[in-house]
Amino acid sequence: MIHDLAIVDPSANIHPSVTVGPWTTIGPGVTIGEGSVIASHCVIKGPTTIGQRCQIFQFSSIGEATPDLKFKNEPTTLTIGDDNIIREGVTIHRGTVQDRGDTFIGNHNLLMAYVHVGHDCVIGNHCILVNNVALAGHVHVGDWAIISGYCGVHQYCKIGAHSYLGMMSRLSQDLPAFVLADGHPAAPKMINIEGLRRRNFSDHEIKKLQQAFKIVYRRKLSLSDAVEQLKPMIAESPSIAVFVDSIESSTRGIVRS
Repeated sequence: MIHDLAIVDPSANIHPSVTVGPWTTIGPGVTIGEGSVIASHCVIKGPTTIGQRCQIFQFSSIGEATPDLKFKNEPTTLTIGDDNIIREGVTIHRGTVQDRGDTFIGNHNLLMAYVHVGHDCVIGNHCILVNNVALAGHVHVGDWAIISGYCGVHQYCKIGAHSYLGMMSRLSQDLPAFVLADGHPAAPKMINIEGLRRRNFSDHEIKKLQQAFKIVYRRKLSLSDAVEQLKPMIAESPSIAVFVDSIESSTRGIVRS
């Protein structure tokens, strides 16, 4: 299953079912789980753990050290979960000791061609990062988020669960859960209705989120006053609790029109 022209360090822990293409280099400290497929011309450096049934396409660089000038070759890691698809030319860097020390990618994610995931990023589950998305260091992306092509995300930004960032947007503040934003800089437009319908959110949940969006973005309230108006709605909809938490946990301030 490992091509004769691949270079694999003897200390790498690779499940016997893993396929490795020609001219791929896998270094020490790399673990790759059952059923994963590594194409040709990839470079994977450790310490890196890749889960089961992942697909990594050609010319990807996985687990490289960050170019962050504070990085001094400390022993940091990259962790990638199960069932991820990592397309051509993706770059993912390990963490730094100034933050988590680990860059983390969950399960069932799709990273399209030439995506960059910077050091100490955390990506949840079922996310889609479209071609040429660039995440600076320390970015957190919630479950089911979609980041469209050519978007740039500032370091330390948080992108909430089920949110949507439109094509070529520049995000320099936090994007709350469920919100669709677009622009340069990114501005909130509406609740991500179509995405929620595709994930079988009820009409009731979507309606409550639309009401919550209007409270935050259309009534010209201060953010603290808007949150206070949202809190009684939590009992009516579990999604409101997620929405409120994504606002209250913001460290850079949320995008607002």
